[in-house]
Amino acid sequence: MEQKHLFSNKMLKSILVPVILEQLLNSFMGTADTMMVSNVGSAAISAVSLVDSINVLLIQAFSALAAGGTIICAQYMGQRNYERANKSARQVLFIILSISAAVTILCLLFKDPLLHFIFGKVDADVMEASSVYFLFSAASYPFIALYDSGASIFRAQENTKGPLIISVISNVMNIVGNAILIWGFNMGVAGAAIATLVSRIFCAVVVLWQLRKNRQPIVVRDYLKIRPDRKLIGRILGLGIPSGIENSMFQLGKLAIQSTVSTLGTTAIAAQAMTNNLEMLNGTAAMGVGIGLMTIVGECIGAGREDEAVYYVKKLSCVAEMIIIGCCLLVFALTKPITILGGMEPESARMCFQMMAWITVVKPLVWVVSFIPAYGMRAAGDVRFSMITSCVSMWVFRFCLCLFLIRVIGMGPLAVWFGMFTDWTIRGIVFIWRFHSRKWLKHKVV
Repeated sequence: MEQKHLFSNKMLKSILVPVILEQLLNSFMGTADTMMVSNVGSAAISAVSLVDSINVLLIQAFSALAAGGTIICAQYMGQRNYERANKSARQVLFIILSISAAVTILCLLFKDPLLHFIFGKVDADVMEASSVYFLFSAASYPFIALYDSGASIFRAQENTKGPLIISVISNVMNIVGNAILIWGFNMGVAGAAIATLVSRIFCAVVVLWQLRKNRQPIVVRDYLKIRPDRKLIGRILGLGIPSGIENSMFQLGKLAIQSTVSTLGTTAIAAQAMTNNLEMLNGTAAMGVGIGLMTIVGECIGAGREDEAVYYVKKLSCVAEMIIIGCCLLVFALTKPITILGGMEPESARMCFQMMAWITVVKPLVWVVSFIPAYGMRAAGDVRFSMITSCVSMWVFRFCLCLFLIRVIGMGPLAVWFGMFTDWTIRGIVFIWRFHSRKWLKHKVV
């Protein structure tokens, strides 16, 4: 007799919808900062954009490390081994805090040299604003890292509503704080940064407090008494580091491209900044499906149901495709109103609209296969293949092609997206092959 699926459609909905909404809200926080400082001038919006590219790099690395813990916790949950799941959760928090605190200290000590090294020669007012925004951003890294790890632990036990509620409140705090500090106290970029810092502190404190409660299988208390467990740390890092390298290389490539775009002038930087935010927004909901898929596949593998893991990768890839089509069309329809409300200069707005038109056409064709199956394969422990594929595709096809089109052909910021489209296509082909080979199911995590 055929076995029933591990997750009903109702269960899938209860897991995925909160994750999708949370990811949209998290993405909106950066977009809100960019939009609310846009009225201050092109220097302000350029500064926020440039620093956010560093922020995303580091936040993605923290999220990937937390994801390593999520995979292990989810597989233990699939085995109903709650004791090991709890121990893994404690080690995730220990690792993430240690690494994020070290990164914050380094960023604060070498703030200005780092900015000059990454961004090269930009206008003096842009660099000054970037320095202020980066100061407060760096101070927030341990808090956003702790929140990401705590939220990942909740997702591993199918609790996605808690992180959503926290994100809703933190976004409201960020927007209200922006309005008060940017417009009320005329603090400009500093106001946006302080509001974001406060909202991230709130997220970390609340999620750690919620983990202490007995109403869930994984309970973490006595944070100060957590001590390193070398074996568990090794497992978590064995999964988290390849994913962290993958995400970091992805963002580092974007930074390298951004350095090239910065040579095109403030108008191009501002256009690329808004386009980045809009493109991230139209893919965020589908990315939420991928994040939810990690929990689902992890539990399937832990329960010994490889057939179910394959089934849910296919099913949720189809769901993600429908979402991406709808989101691309919606964001494109809103592009002009957003650029007008954001007070963008006419030439920057025109360039942004042109790039969004291309993204709306190409992204639904190749994006899902280049990202969603990889989430499922990582949850099964196939992290090194994903890392190698993504890094090679990123640097060879995206970065090199972009560099050639801008510096040799003289294409302008649109070259960034032509390189990205090529990267997505190649990556998608490779991941489809890997998925159908079933080699990703041959890893042992717990």
